[in-house]
Amino acid sequence: MNPHVRRGPPVPDPAERSRASSHGSRSHTRLLPAVALTAIATCVLPSSAFAQAGEGRSEPAAQLPIDLDSAPRPVAYAARARSPIRVDGFLDEAAWSDAPVIDEFFQQKPFAGMPSSERTEVRILFDDEYLYLGVELSDQPGYEAIIPTLQRDPNTRDGDAFGFAFDPFRDGKTTFAFFVNPGGAIRDIQTADDGRINNAAWDAAFDLQTRVHDRGWTLEIAIPWSQLRFDASRSEQVWGMNLLRRIRRKNEDATWAPLDRQWQIYVMSRAGTLLGLDGIRPGRNLSLKPFVLTAEPSGDLQAGARTDVDAGLDLKYGITPGMTLDLTVNTDFSQVEVDQEQVNLTRFSLFFPEKREFFLENAGVFQFGDQGQFQQRTGVSDRDFTLFHSRRIGLTPGGTPLPILAGGRVSGTAGPVTVGLLNMRTRRDGDLDPESFTVARLRTEPAAGLTVGGIFVNRSTTSGGPAVNRSYGMDADLQAFNEYLLIQSYLAATEGTTPDGAAVDREFAGRISAAWRDPFWEILGIYRQFDDDFDPGAGFVRRRGIKHGYGTFGVHPRPDWPLLLELNPYVEAHYYADLGGSLVTRLLTAGLDADFTDGSMARLGVTDGFERVDDPFTVRGATVRPGDYDFVEASAFYQLSGARPISGRLNISGGGYFGGDRVSIGGSLLGRLGHQLLLSLSANHNRIDLPDHPTTTADVYGANLDVFFSTRLLTSAFVQFNEATQEFVTNLRFRWIHAPLSDLYLVLTERRDTEANRVLDRFITLKATKLLAF
Repeated sequence: MNPHVRRGPPVPDPAERSRASSHGSRSHTRLLPAVALTAIATCVLPSSAFAQAGEGRSEPAAQLPIDLDSAPRPVAYAARARSPIRVDGFLDEAAWSDAPVIDEFFQQKPFAGMPSSERTEVRILFDDEYLYLGVELSDQPGYEAIIPTLQRDPNTRDGDAFGFAFDPFRDGKTTFAFFVNPGGAIRDIQTADDGRINNAAWDAAFDLQTRVHDRGWTLEIAIPWSQLRFDASRSEQVWGMNLLRRIRRKNEDATWAPLDRQWQIYVMSRAGTLLGLDGIRPGRNLSLKPFVLTAEPSGDLQAGARTDVDAGLDLKYGITPGMTLDLTVNTDFSQVEVDQEQVNLTRFSLFFPEKREFFLENAGVFQFGDQGQFQQRTGVSDRDFTLFHSRRIGLTPGGTPLPILAGGRVSGTAGPVTVGLLNMRTRRDGDLDPESFTVARLRTEPAAGLTVGGIFVNRSTTSGGPAVNRSYGMDADLQAFNEYLLIQSYLAATEGTTPDGAAVDREFAGRISAAWRDPFWEILGIYRQFDDDFDPGAGFVRRRGIKHGYGTFGVHPRPDWPLLLELNPYVEAHYYADLGGSLVTRLLTAGLDADFTDGSMARLGVTDGFERVDDPFTVRGATVRPGDYDFVEASAFYQLSGARPISGRLNISGGGYFGGDRVSIGGSLLGRLGHQLLLSLSANHNRIDLPDHPTTTADVYGANLDVFFSTRLLTSAFVQFNEATQEFVTNLRFRWIHAPLSDLYLVLTERRDTEANRVLDRFITLKATKLLAF
């Protein structure tokens, strides 16, 4: 146990920094007896599914585990560097010997509450320019660190990794998290609302080196103060912090501030405290990012088109320690990956996620509507309703880019208030009028655990007719009882005018929900209602004119079985009625999820359903007639551990489908050749048999090849074929990160109609950006 690290709720006086620390442990009292439900789950899962222990997995020594939820939160200290630090992966500067050592980590999994099976030493230094972390991650001789990829923003769950998260204001409103694998690939995330909203598109500038050796691996990173928003006027810096060590071959996750596996390290209400960062200054916090590009459209539709040369500028300025201004002029997103093809077998619209960097950064500030939660069944998500979906700006419904003239955003915190202001303007494009999009979002916390807020969204044409669409609403969330209880609500309205000046009536949408999720119990109830003509012009709604009830009940037993980490038997129900109260859709599901110690997982489910169709619709040329339809369907899903050189997933579902039958089979295969080459193959097959119609299919096939010459020189090739539309999509990308947050892109994108053997779109783009920091 390290004398420089203290665990306990109070923040100690600096004079106590050398006092030894200790862990407290209290028994966790369940709300209801769990023995009966655990026994039921035990009978459901066949014992033949488990045969042998995973590689490198060893049973811990005889020791009682701590209670992860009730254990005191730890405290650590940073030290000012007394000599320069060279970031080279060797912690050999004299200053590192002055830094207190953080070396106590407790497992989230597989042996919850036990000390980490391998030693980790973390040291934190700082000077006037940078925050430094030096980490020694020891491992058993003979075991090499698992490095799945070198790509930027990788999925670090598939390999060894070290993660750290900072909350400079100690309020959970703005958290910066970093996950690094032994090859030096990094994933940086900005989160808000105590980790419930996260933005993986946020990119920080940093200097990073990793080194793999026969004793494990070493990480050394320097982060400029300008990348971490904090209040320099405070007499004492008190930051929230948590640290994570992942040992993939053991499927082991261990954290410094103890966490149950249902929580991520950026859930700052359960974090530890970092002290000692006194006398730091954020700098001017001004950066410019100009770009220049040349694009050549070609193909059948662009015959005779000439090469275009363009330029633009992004500006970022820290107005206050918590507030940032972003400006963009002549915005371009030509380097963004293309959308993946989807097959729609329903009568409702598909949701396509935002991928453009400017809109993804600080996107959580503007979020209003239904949200998903990590490792929880939520019934609905932003794919069902969000009042503001930035994809409606500068993109047609089919995903074709529209020219953006300029835009600006102010976002961050001002005291207890989280603020988001956005305005974007698009240019005229053919018959499409130029438009202006304005969003204003406020949230505050009037009491501990209670957040309330409001939003206003306006979409209007800036020339021609007076078409206006306005959306606005209020929301409130309450989190209590050790963050296990979450009550959420919103009320929103839309109104406006049509292009000919006619008024559009005000329509409403609302929700109230209550959820309980602790390490064992999971209970959720939701009621939502949407008027017939509720239409957020800059948002997304999947179903209107409905009253929707949802409920789920499940448990998460963790029986001591070989290879098994956790079970989750559950039931859930959806009930959709029209506004008159007549049943439209009913879905009753019973399922069983299983997570295994090697990182693989399995899902089984059976659904009894009902659908009422009032208006006919077509699927792949087959017509579904009005009527009432009862059906039963089953589904199965299995995913191999991503730590294997060859991994993949397989999902199968099928059953009744509007008086006929449906079978869907999908899967993917991922192969790694070292950590510099990834090959992914995917296929999804859908077969539909409807009365009085021939059998129809809707298939999508894809392949993706990534080659990483280093963490700064990246290439990818993505191809996809949609059998339903007979379209073949190709996207080739070359990326050179020539300096922090500065890139050179070469991109080829083509969309081809294979049936007519005709190129629909083809663009070759060369784009260069350079970050200028002041």
